[in-house]
Amino acid sequence: VFHYVVRAEGVDIASLSKERRVEKLTELRTIHDWVIRPQMRTVAGSAEVNSWGGYEKQFQVRIDPNQVIKHGLTFDEVVTAVRENNRNVGGGNITRNAEMLLVHGIGRTVNTQQIENIVIRAKDGVPIRVRDVADVQIGHEIRRGAVTADGKGEVVYGLGFMLMGENSHVVTNSLKAKMEEVKASLPPGVEVETVYDRTELVDHVIGTVEQNLFEGGLLVVAVLFLFLGNLRAGLIVAIAIPLSMLCAFSGMLRFGIAASLLSLGSIDFGLVVDSSVVMIENCVRKLAESRESRVQSQTTSQSSSGSRLWTLDSRLCSDSRLAVIREAAIEVRKPTMFGEMIIMIVYLPILTLEGVEGKLFRPMALTVIFALAGSMILSLTLMPVLASYLLPKHIEEREPFLIRWIKRAYRPVLRFTMHQRVVVLGLALCVLVVAFGLIAPNLGSEFVPKLSEGAIAINVVRLAGTDLDESIRYNTQMEQALLQEFPNEVEHVWSRIGSAEVATDPMGIELTDVFITLRARNQWTRATTQDRLTELIRLSLRELPGQRIAMTQPIEMRINEMVSGIRSDVAVKLFGDDFDTLVDKAEEIEKVLRSIDGNADVAVEQITGQPVLQIKVKQDEIARYGVSAKQVLDLVESLGSFKLGEVYEGQLRFPLVVRLPEQFRSDPTAIGAIQISTVSGERIPLQRLAEIKVVEGPSTITREWGYRRIT
Repeated sequence: VFHYVVRAEGVDIASLSKERRVEKLTELRTIHDWVIRPQMRTVAGSAEVNSWGGYEKQFQVRIDPNQVIKHGLTFDEVVTAVRENNRNVGGGNITRNAEMLLVHGIGRTVNTQQIENIVIRAKDGVPIRVRDVADVQIGHEIRRGAVTADGKGEVVYGLGFMLMGENSHVVTNSLKAKMEEVKASLPPGVEVETVYDRTELVDHVIGTVEQNLFEGGLLVVAVLFLFLGNLRAGLIVAIAIPLSMLCAFSGMLRFGIAASLLSLGSIDFGLVVDSSVVMIENCVRKLAESRESRVQSQTTSQSSSGSRLWTLDSRLCSDSRLAVIREAAIEVRKPTMFGEMIIMIVYLPILTLEGVEGKLFRPMALTVIFALAGSMILSLTLMPVLASYLLPKHIEEREPFLIRWIKRAYRPVLRFTMHQRVVVLGLALCVLVVAFGLIAPNLGSEFVPKLSEGAIAINVVRLAGTDLDESIRYNTQMEQALLQEFPNEVEHVWSRIGSAEVATDPMGIELTDVFITLRARNQWTRATTQDRLTELIRLSLRELPGQRIAMTQPIEMRINEMVSGIRSDVAVKLFGDDFDTLVDKAEEIEKVLRSIDGNADVAVEQITGQPVLQIKVKQDEIARYGVSAKQVLDLVESLGSFKLGEVYEGQLRFPLVVRLPEQFRSDPTAIGAIQISTVSGERIPLQRLAEIKVVEGPSTITREWGYRRIT
C-alpha cells in the first residue's frame, strides 16, 4: 500500500564508476535496513516493510584454495576456525559477596582486522592466520533483484504492507506521517521520496461516490416533487434518503465495512424511497378523499335543513385525521414491506461468496440490505407520523402538471395500439428479435467495470538467464524513453527486477514489473483517457526488442494474482508433469488465442530456458581419492555465500560469509581447475571429482493442486 525510494541526493548513480556505485548503493541499503525500516515497522496496522534493490552489506572471507594447499590446510579447517572464533556465550551467573554477577564470554569479531587475525593452526610454533590464506573484505550479497527509478539508475526501494483486515486509508496515512518523522533522522545527502500510495486513489474514489450520492439525492428529490405534485410530500419522502443512509452507515460500522466504490456505489436511491413514496402518496390520496366526502356530507346536510350556508372549516379533527392516515398506512403496509424484503432476498446469495469474490461483493450486498431494511422500517413507522404532522391541512388529490401532460401525449398512442393490436405485436416481436438476436450477442461484457487507478503496471518478460546488469540498463532506458515521450502524463516511473529480500512476489531476474504513476488528468496532452494513454505507452515500448510486455494496473494485477494465480485478465491453465510437453501444448494454445479477434498481449508463461552450471559429484572418484562429498559441496557453496555467522557494528548486524575470489568463480573452466587437497596430501582439480557442465533448466516451477502448471 506504500512505495518509496531511497536515493543519494544530487547524485546520478548511473554515471558513477562500478566501485563507487556499489559503495553508494550499499550505504543506501544499510541506511534503509537499519534507520528507515525499523521506524516504519512501528506503524500500527503495518505487516512488513520490505527492502528491494541496493547491495546488502557482508563481511566476506575470500579463501584462496591455492594458499590453503600451500600451507597444508584444508578448506574445512579454515571454515571451522572462522566459525568457532566468532561467537559470544553465556556462562550463567556467580555470587560474589552477596552480589550476583552475570557471566558473559566475548569472542565475537567486530571488524576485518580481527577476522584476519584468527588463528587456524600453529605449525612449529608459528601461527597460520586467516590473512595468510584469505582476503577479508567488505562486500555484498549476490543479488536476485534490483530497482531503478525515473531513468536515473538504481535506487533502494521500500515496500510497505498492511495487516489483513486493516483499513488501507488509515494505514497508508499513518505510514506517510511516520515517513515525515523518519526524514528528520536521515544523514545528510540521503533523500526519501514516496512514489505510490493508496490514499490518492481512495480519496478520489470516495470523492466520486460522495458527489454521485449528493447529486443522486438532489435528482430524486426533484423527481419526487414533479411526480407527487406536493412540495411537503416530496420533502417528507426525501427525508427517507439520509435516514436510510444512516442505517446503512451504522450497519457498516458494526460489521467493519469500509466506505468504498463497491459498497456505497451500489446504493440506489430509487429503491430506498420506493416504499416511502407509496406510503405518503396513499396518505395524500386518503386524506383528499376523506375531505371531499366530508365536504359533500356537510353540504347535503345544510341544503336539506335550509339553514344559512357557512364556510366549511377544512381542518379535519385530530382523531379523524389520524384514523385516515392509519387506515392508509395499513392498506399499503404489506405490499411495501414484501417489496423491500423481496429485493433484500435477491442479495442474500451474494453473502455466500467466499475468497476474493466474497471480499469484493459481500460489503456491497450488506450495505444495500442495511439501507433497504432502514427504508422499510422508516416507511412503516416514521413516514405515517410525519404525514400526520406535516401534510397540508387543506389537501386535495390533484394530478401534477407533468402527469397531465404525459397522459395527454399517451392517450392517442394508447388508442392507436388498442386498434392496431396485430401491428403492435408484430413490431414488438421484431424489436425482440433484433435486440436479443443481433445486438445482444455482439455486446461486450465484463465481470466488474475496470477502475482507472491513476497508475499503470507493465509486466516485462525477457529471455531466461538475462544478466541483472543488462536488465538494469534496459529498464533505465525504458524509463528515460517514457519520461521523454510523456512528460505531461508520467509523474514517476520505476522498475522492479527479480525478487525482494522477503520474496513476497518471487520472480526471476528476467522478469520486471514497471510501475507508472500518472499526473492529474487536466495536465495530459497526449491522451484524454487512461486506456488511450496505456495504448500509446504499449506502442512506444514495442519498439524495444528482446522482451514481451503486458499492460495492467497495480491493484488489478494483485487481484488477478489472488483470484487465479496469474496477472492477466484472461488465461488458459495447462497442467501436466513433463516440461517439454507443457511448453509444446502451450504454444499450440497460444496460436489459437492469437486467432481470436480482440486479443492483446497473448503470451506463454516462460518456464524453461534458464542456463544452469551443474556440478555433479562423481561418487567413484571421491571414493578413490578419499574425499568426502561434503568437501566438494562446501566448495561449490562458497562460489555464492557460505554463511558462518554475523559481525556486529554497534547495533547493526551483518552476515559473515565465505566466498571464493573472483578469479576462481569467473567461468566453468576456472571452477573446474580449483584444487582440492586429499587426506594423503595429493592435489586434485575439482573437474576430476565432479562433472561440470552447462544445462538448460526450468526458470520457473509453478504448481497448483499438486500439478505443474503453465499459463
